[in-house]
Amino acid sequence: MKLRKAKIADVEEMMSLINSNAELGLMLPRSRNMLYENIREFMLAEEEGQIVGIASLHILWSDLAEIRALAVSNNHKRKGIGTKIVKALEDEARELGCSRLFALTYQREFFRYCGYEEVSKDQMPQKVWTECINCIKFPNCDEIAVSHML
Repeated sequence: MKLRKAKIADVEEMMSLINSNAELGLMLPRSRNMLYENIREFMLAEEEGQIVGIASLHILWSDLAEIRALAVSNNHKRKGIGTKIVKALEDEARELGCSRLFALTYQREFFRYCGYEEVSKDQMPQKVWTECINCIKFPNCDEIAVSHML
């Protein structure tokens, strides 16, 4: 398995992986448009030419970034792929000078395993919520906020 940055040609496979996990209630779906607009943020895990994991690092402010759209294919879960992607995004955040990461997730235990702590969504800066208005769950968000200092 290798980690690499996403390319435009990956979008359809990325969308399929993310939205198949969303159909299982593991995460929120993502549109093709969102993937194209944010392609440079995505890190992929690839095995034998197939995308088996994905997530993005979205910078919000000088010290704050979000891990978004973390998904692993059903056949590759519990093999450390999600953890490797998170660690690679943490390394990227450090290189950029970011000191704090967070995620909004349904996978509380996974993020705890990665060293993240559950926090109140009320503690998150207002900037975090700028895209929530377009979410299918708005205004009744049931995701859990987790945070990690780098």
